[in-house]
Amino acid sequence: MALIDLRDVTYSYPHTAAPALQGVNLQIEEGEFVAIVGANGAGKSTLGYAVTGFVPHFFQGELQGEVRVAGLDTRSHGLDELMLVAGLVFQNPSNQISGAKFTVFEEIAFGLENLGVPRDEMRRRVTEVMELTGIGDLAARSPYGLSGGQQQRVALASILVMSPKVLVLDEPTSQLDPIGSREVFAAIRSLSRQGMTVLMAEHKLEWVATFADRVLLLDAGRIVLDGPPDEVLVSPELAAHAVGQTAYTVAARQSAGRGLWPDGRPLPVTLDQAASGFAAVLNGSARQAESQMD
Repeated sequence: MALIDLRDVTYSYPHTAAPALQGVNLQIEEGEFVAIVGANGAGKSTLGYAVTGFVPHFFQGELQGEVRVAGLDTRSHGLDELMLVAGLVFQNPSNQISGAKFTVFEEIAFGLENLGVPRDEMRRRVTEVMELTGIGDLAARSPYGLSGGQQQRVALASILVMSPKVLVLDEPTSQLDPIGSREVFAAIRSLSRQGMTVLMAEHKLEWVATFADRVLLLDAGRIVLDGPPDEVLVSPELAAHAVGQTAYTVAARQSAGRGLWPDGRPLPVTLDQAASGFAAVLNGSARQAESQMD
């Protein structure tokens, strides 16, 4: 069985007319890095809530179908159990800061304290995740004296320190600059290569294309596309569901219309793919110029 397994999942929030998720079937294997893209209101956050058990235990509502994570049925197991296997990083980091601790180090250690983890192991794990997320210099700072981007990294570190099997992230780089976004994506991919399963809702398609193994396109609570970034992020279905494409895909598509993209070459979704394609065009032009001179 897949580590994350959703079967015919339909979910409606309380007092709403239309379901937020409709007939979702999804299997994700251990170590996969899966990105979810879609317009606002497509169901990206709700899918993450369903995987972590916040649907239905926190948000209530009506859940149909079956959700299993690491073999646990989310309907019959409480959040106290599910949070040990599936960690959720919210889009707004201030929602995740406990308010019970005075320093960043203590904030990140809070969950481990509640589990009774020995002090030496706690210090080691907190130090490791702070270095991984690039906040080692913030240990003595107040969580409330940080920028939004720094708080976002603290929220991520507070989940990573618990060593969950599944990491669910709801737009974790929304308050980060491009350098910070790349660092966070790289750290998350490194964890997935070590066996952690990642499900991330994200709008920054250039980073999704570079780091994710698989992309889901959601619209109106349904999975429209599911496949590798090279396939999903060049699909015309994106525009039909109010989702753009990477800057590299747009540039290559426009260039192809002017005969400036190699015939038969797939459109790029990453910087490396775009650079390779345009280099081929330049090399071909140079060879043609040389042959004319001869």
